[in-house]
Amino acid sequence: MKTIKIFLSLILMVFPFQLVASELFFEDEPIQGGLNVFQTSNVFSEIYEKLDNVDWGNKNVEISLESLGHLNPNAEVTSAGGRIVLVWGNDIIANFPYPDKKDWIAYGQTTTALLLRMRERDARLRSLNDTGLYNAVVKAVLSDADESGSYVFGEDEKQAEETKILTTLGFEGGRDGRGNFRITGVFKGGSADISGVKEGDIISEINGNRVAGMSDADLRAILNGYNSGTVKVKLLTPNGNKNVSLRRASIVLADADVVYRDGNKSKILEIIVHQLSDSAVDIVNEALAIHQDIDGIILDLRVSGGNDERAAAKMAGLFIGQKPVMIISEKGAEDLEVIPGGDAVTDAPMVVLISDSTHDMAEAVVSALYENNRGLLIGTPTAGHTRMPSRIALSNGGFLDLVNKSVKTGSGNMLDERGMFPLICLSNIRNVSEKQVFFTNVLNGNFDVKDYNKDTTTDIKSLHNACPKIVSGTEEDAMSVAVAAEILTEKILYNQLMEL
Repeated sequence: MKTIKIFLSLILMVFPFQLVASELFFEDEPIQGGLNVFQTSNVFSEIYEKLDNVDWGNKNVEISLESLGHLNPNAEVTSAGGRIVLVWGNDIIANFPYPDKKDWIAYGQTTTALLLRMRERDARLRSLNDTGLYNAVVKAVLSDADESGSYVFGEDEKQAEETKILTTLGFEGGRDGRGNFRITGVFKGGSADISGVKEGDIISEINGNRVAGMSDADLRAILNGYNSGTVKVKLLTPNGNKNVSLRRASIVLADADVVYRDGNKSKILEIIVHQLSDSAVDIVNEALAIHQDIDGIILDLRVSGGNDERAAAKMAGLFIGQKPVMIISEKGAEDLEVIPGGDAVTDAPMVVLISDSTHDMAEAVVSALYENNRGLLIGTPTAGHTRMPSRIALSNGGFLDLVNKSVKTGSGNMLDERGMFPLICLSNIRNVSEKQVFFTNVLNGNFDVKDYNKDTTTDIKSLHNACPKIVSGTEEDAMSVAVAAEILTEKILYNQLMEL
C-alpha cells in the first residue's frame, strides 16, 4: 500500500488532474451510465451523514471512501496528495479531489463518480438497480469497520412481506462475488431437490443467459412468480458443470410448521420455526391450543432467525410466561429489558433443537428457555449473531438497517458473539448404535457433561471444535428428531438430563 501511494503521489505531481468536486457532473446531463447522478449522489450523501451519527457501541466508525475498493477485487481506492484515486488492475481510471471531512455532499458526488467508472468495467455493478448499489456501498463502507448493516427500500420490503413467495424453483441464495447465484438452501420436495441441486451449487446461466449480466430485477422475474413453467439452468458444482431443467411452482412459506406425532408410547408436538414473527407466534399458539393433551414438545430452531424482539418475546412467553427474555443494550441509552405480556400456555416437557444456523432473536428465545429451565438444548452451538438493528429512515423512502445494539440474556449474560451451547452435542451421536450407547450412559449415571452456558472461561473456538456443525442436513434431521423423541418418551431420561 505504501509503495502504491508513493507511486500515485509521483504520478499526480507530474500529471495533475484539474477536476474539482463541483465539476463532477453537469446540470444538463443528469443521466449518466444508467444512473440519475444527482439523485444517487443525494442518497449517498444522506447515507454517509446518517452513518456518521450512529452509536456503534464502543467503536468510532470512520466513513472512508477507500472502502469502495471492496466492491470489486480488481479495484483499489486510495488517497494520495489530497486526491482519491481509483486503480483498476494496473490502470488509474479515476482521480478526484478528496472531499473535506464531513462534506457529505462531496462524499456523495465522489462516490457516484467512482461507481460510474467501476460500472464501466464490472457487469455485476452495472446489473444492480439503485437499491442494490446503495446496499453494496453500505456493506463496503462498514466492512472496514468490522460492522454490518444494509440499505432496504421500503416498497421492495413491503412487497416481499406481502407475498411471502419463496424462490419458486425450490431453493434460496444470493449473488456471489462474480455476480453468479450461489444456492444457500434447497427445500425438500421442491423441483431443485428432486433434480439433485445441492447447497453450495452455483447458477452461472439461466435459459442460456449469463446470470452475472442480469439485473436483480430480471433474475427475480425468472426465479419467482405465480405461473408455472420450465427454467433451464447451468450449475457449477464440485463435480463439474451440470445442466438441469427445473419446473417452476409458487411456494408460499409459512413462518412456522407444526407436526403432531401420535405414537404408541407418547404424543409429541413438533414445532419448526423458520422465522420469528407474529405469524409464527400465532401458528404455534393455535397448535398448542388444539393439542393440549401432549407428552412433550420438540421446538426446532435450527434454521430460525429474525430481528423482531417483540415476536421473540411472545414466542418465549408461550413457554415461560412473564419473565425476562433478553436485555437490549445501546450506547447512550438505558438497557431495555424485554418481557412477554402474557402467561405461559403449556408446561409440557420440551426439547429445543439448535444449530449454527440458529441466529439473532432465535438465540434469545433459546437462552430464555434455558435460563428458565424450560427446555433441554440438543444440537450444535448457535451462531452467536444476536446484535439487533437500528432502523434509520431516509428521505427517499428507504431505510438503513444498522446492526449496532448488543443483546444479552434475560439474566444479563452476554449472548452476542458467544451464542448458546447444547447440553447434548449431536455431532457425537451420528447413528443408532451411538444413540443407544448415549442413552445407556445417561441411565447408568455415566454421562459426563459440562454446561458451557454457565462456564464463560472456556475458549469459544475450542467449544465449536469439540461440537462441530453437522454438514449433512438429512443426517441431522433424522438423528435430531430421533434423539429428541426418545428423550421425551422416556421420562426418566428427560428428568435426569434436566437435573444435570
